[in-house]
Amino acid sequence: MDTSEHENFRDSIGTITEEGKRAWIFPKKPSGRYYDKRKLVSYVLLAFLFLSPFIKINGNQFLLFNVLERRFNIFGFPFWPQDFHLFVVSMIIGVVFITLFTVAFGRIFCGWICPQTIFMEMVFRRIEYWIDGDRNKQRKLDRQPWDAEKIRKRVMKWTIFLVISFLIANVFLAYLIGSDKLVGYITDGPLEHLNTLFPLIIFTAVFYFVFAWFREQVCIIACPYGRLQGVLLDTKSVVVAYDHKRGEGVNGRKSFRKNEDREALGHGDCIDCLQCVHVCPTGIDIRNGTQLECVNCTACIDECDHIMESINLPKGLIRYASEEEIEKKVPFKLTARMKGYMAVLFILMGLLTGMLFLRNDVEANVLRLPGQLYEHKEDNVISNVFTYKLVNKTTKDIENVRLKLMSHKGHLKLVATSESFVVPGQGIAEGTLFIEINNALLSGDRNKIKIGVYKGEELIETTTANFLGPRNFN
Repeated sequence: MDTSEHENFRDSIGTITEEGKRAWIFPKKPSGRYYDKRKLVSYVLLAFLFLSPFIKINGNQFLLFNVLERRFNIFGFPFWPQDFHLFVVSMIIGVVFITLFTVAFGRIFCGWICPQTIFMEMVFRRIEYWIDGDRNKQRKLDRQPWDAEKIRKRVMKWTIFLVISFLIANVFLAYLIGSDKLVGYITDGPLEHLNTLFPLIIFTAVFYFVFAWFREQVCIIACPYGRLQGVLLDTKSVVVAYDHKRGEGVNGRKSFRKNEDREALGHGDCIDCLQCVHVCPTGIDIRNGTQLECVNCTACIDECDHIMESINLPKGLIRYASEEEIEKKVPFKLTARMKGYMAVLFILMGLLTGMLFLRNDVEANVLRLPGQLYEHKEDNVISNVFTYKLVNKTTKDIENVRLKLMSHKGHLKLVATSESFVVPGQGIAEGTLFIEINNALLSGDRNKIKIGVYKGEELIETTTANFLGPRNFN
């Protein structure tokens, strides 16, 4: 392969023809040890994905991302708008974790964990193999006219794809609005909740479009993570790599001939069978080196190992390896950059753990009523009016809740309610209150007061507010 031909692959992507049209990829059905492990991991993750909205811990949905009501549950921990800092720290931990794994192991997240890859390769593609057959049969079916066989297979495949897309859309909706609400909507009937039915139809159409037509182009064109790896990878990162030292030899690759002494002729172990290209779900040639389109799915490793085994050559021509390992035989080891990411990750995880343990089940906010000044009452008493809001982050009602003034001697009176009240589970209690303090106990026109939230006689939360009084000119 000459230099110009070697570099041509970087000028375009495998899913686009020279005329700029869509080049449909028909990958060969993979098989092998890595594929079997990926199937196991995928089925576990699929079960996790479908069951998470329906699993509850202490009454909280295991995973919930209700953007409209600003309610989030992560691993059973509820996050309210008041806990936004915790949510941000959690997201940063996720980003640092993925970054660390990309620096160390390349795009391994894409090939083994990403929902797009799991659904595409382990669900939709496997259905396609079952209905249309392997690579050659799919290519033949694509070229043949629309006869009875092609119509039957296409309608069958597209119908199954649509049903699965609808199921995925329902699960996706359960993450957004909550599984209990989704089940209630299904029980009531779709016509009773048209404002939810239309988004469900849109989600279904999007998923169907992605998995039936757009497919691997999500990873190549739409996903920004593929671009990130170009910044994060270095020569020490372990990726799915072709051992060009062994594969090319001195005189390059050559087709296999029985009883030929390839080493004496100066040829490498690569027999140019193109099976690694045919099995690739993004249509690249891994022998060209690390590329944007490679999602580290290991299909080429399994296929190459099978070919090497069949011609009695050592396996591992394509394997997980770093560029330094191939060039200099240097084994993988943690670099300073990886250790830095690990240190940041551990610090953030420790910070989040501490913040979770210190977080109260009740969040209290007491604010002075906007536009209201203080009122001067009898016996030199100053009165301020406030609004209060208590957020119950648990699923159980908190009963016999009372508010007490802790920092000053004075009176706290609730408006239009008794001295004690109930904060509903995962709900809010709010209202208005008056605080009266003798002017002699105040130190100027602005005083910080401390208010305690009690459950019976137990202090469960404290908050502060600004209390206005007359300006002291002394």
